[in-house]
Amino acid sequence: MAFVPSFPASFSLSLLCLAAGSALAQSGPTQVITVTGASSSNRASVAGFGDVPLSRLPMSASVITTAQLQDAGIASLADITRLDAGITDAYNPPGYWSQLAVRGYTLDNRSNYRRDGLPINAETVTGQTNKQALEILKGTSGLQAGISAPGGLVNLVVKRPQRAVRQARLGWEADGSVAAAVDVGDRSDEGLRLGWRVNASAERLDPPMRNARGSRSLLAGAFEVQPAEGSLLEAEFELGRQSQRSTPGFSLLGNRLPDADSIDPRTNLNNQAWSLPVVMQGRTASLRYTQTLAERLEFVAHGLVQRLRTDDRIAFPFGCSAENNYDRYCSDGSFDYYDFRSEGERRNSDALSLAVQGQATTGALRHQFKLGVLGTRHTARFGRQAYNYVGSGRIDGTAVVPADPALTDENTQRDERSTEVFAQDAVDFGQGLRAWAGLRHSRLQRASVRTDGSRPTDYGQSFTTPWLAISQDVGDAGTAYASWGQGVETEVAPNRSRYTNAGRALPALKSRQIELGYKHSSRALDWRVAAFDIDRPEWRDLGACDVAGSCTRTADGSARHRGLEAEAEWRAGAFSLRGSVLALQARRKGSVTAAENGKRPTNVPARSAKLQAAWNVAALPGLAALAFISHESARAVLPDNSVSTPGWTRLDVALRYAQVLSGGQRALWRVGVDNLADERAWKEAPFQYGHAYLYPLAPRTWSATLTVSF
Repeated sequence: MAFVPSFPASFSLSLLCLAAGSALAQSGPTQVITVTGASSSNRASVAGFGDVPLSRLPMSASVITTAQLQDAGIASLADITRLDAGITDAYNPPGYWSQLAVRGYTLDNRSNYRRDGLPINAETVTGQTNKQALEILKGTSGLQAGISAPGGLVNLVVKRPQRAVRQARLGWEADGSVAAAVDVGDRSDEGLRLGWRVNASAERLDPPMRNARGSRSLLAGAFEVQPAEGSLLEAEFELGRQSQRSTPGFSLLGNRLPDADSIDPRTNLNNQAWSLPVVMQGRTASLRYTQTLAERLEFVAHGLVQRLRTDDRIAFPFGCSAENNYDRYCSDGSFDYYDFRSEGERRNSDALSLAVQGQATTGALRHQFKLGVLGTRHTARFGRQAYNYVGSGRIDGTAVVPADPALTDENTQRDERSTEVFAQDAVDFGQGLRAWAGLRHSRLQRASVRTDGSRPTDYGQSFTTPWLAISQDVGDAGTAYASWGQGVETEVAPNRSRYTNAGRALPALKSRQIELGYKHSSRALDWRVAAFDIDRPEWRDLGACDVAGSCTRTADGSARHRGLEAEAEWRAGAFSLRGSVLALQARRKGSVTAAENGKRPTNVPARSAKLQAAWNVAALPGLAALAFISHESARAVLPDNSVSTPGWTRLDVALRYAQVLSGGQRALWRVGVDNLADERAWKEAPFQYGHAYLYPLAPRTWSATLTVSF
């Protein structure tokens, strides 16, 4: 019998409605929605070329500001998949940290995330309250990062001091989430030019998912001072915490893909009486000093520390021993339940960057260059963990099984140090012709050991990742370019007893990319198109993988992703439209499992399209109607492509009203409905830890927020 959803009775808060900025100041019919990476006004520091507009850079990148996230009602990092066709879900259980895929490649949470340009560990909840923007670089990033998956980089841009910032926000989200946040700050133009900014938020989480209540909080501050002419000292910190039960996925029932219409998307299979929340706590701080050395030349020293602590607990569905299938659930809807607990996990990261950047002229050539060194250190410290079979569950969530918290399994301690030296230069030959070149040399040292002292590993690696590009301006509005680059990534075998190399670091492997593109930017229309070809070595689980010591994580062939990506934004009067599409051919090759060669990688849609639209209602100045359409095609569930999920389309709508109150305060109201048609579909199908999982689209969800600037 198909599940019949109940219509939510209350409005809700979009959990990521931050500073409304210019939208709050508009009481007339001139509001627009601009979620774009094509606009010439946008610049992305993650690209590494200073203030060069994205419309002139020979690479693909996007900038999404917090005001733009507010328009979309974005609640977490995972939800940015609604805004860009090139970004899709990789493995996003509600209540856990977000994992994204860009151009079909899953980003590594240990190496593909940056905070104001410095590497961080994203194996935690990523607070958005104190973020000014999200920057996404697409493709290989060996120039910007010594180690990273080839999909790209995500850079979190922290809010910095501004003059007279005073904002407060309240909101609700079905079925009963509530949140409050403040954003206050100021900056002086006299003396030391002191500046400060404080962000704080508190949320009670009560989503449509059952048995998933929790809480989230954040406190952050940013400060700056100019101790002398030409110098700037900036400091910032962030304290964050989230406590919430995570939500495991559904799966194949034997050889059958269950109908998404027959599944209650509100069911949380982590619903045992002994189920505990995943608690993620983070402390991050950074210090940046910028000194002008000469005209068009500056020195930047930037350091960061990050301290993460996690209690990871779940009633975890995995496999079907009754039918000897360990990559799916049983054909009758049952599955094996495990009591998993790994408490007191500590992940520490430190980074220090020293760089000189500027502009110079040699003869008729103009250079924009950057030279520097980056040192990083990452450590992971865990205790013993529980991973114990406790009985059989059912996909309707009615089974009751006993707890078994005994710490029966070892864990793995890891250490990693790296030193990276980099140089890059953009050479302007005149008449719009530019050459771009960069080189990064990395020295990596890694070690791991089990919590009982067994299986120690310790090794070092060195590698160099070059990047080259050429671009030609076409008139005043266009740029054509071609680029070639490499990237390096590393892998750690899952810390499970069935792996012969559990928890060990694997040798680094290189990926390669070629990209051709064209960008156009004008007052009314921005658009870009890019064709890319990326070849990335793949890791694979080899062996029976059904009992202890039967599985080995190792390199196995490659995944080649070739695609065509396009974005456009059009603005005319009261209307604005922004859309993106991706056509992707992703194939496995060179695998020892011949049947997989030529197959699509799991959980990678071949086509995706995202559209955002805004209409400013002339009859009521300040009112705007917003719409967001997301479409993704089928995803392979199993590596042999024998089962695939159907494609899906989702519509989200919202009304936004900006007004000036009688006391001079400015208010921004937003009411929205996500998944307006209450579409039932499998949103993603990650093949994780050797197991096929299925995650449904969230049901229709109402939201409402009020942001006041005073």
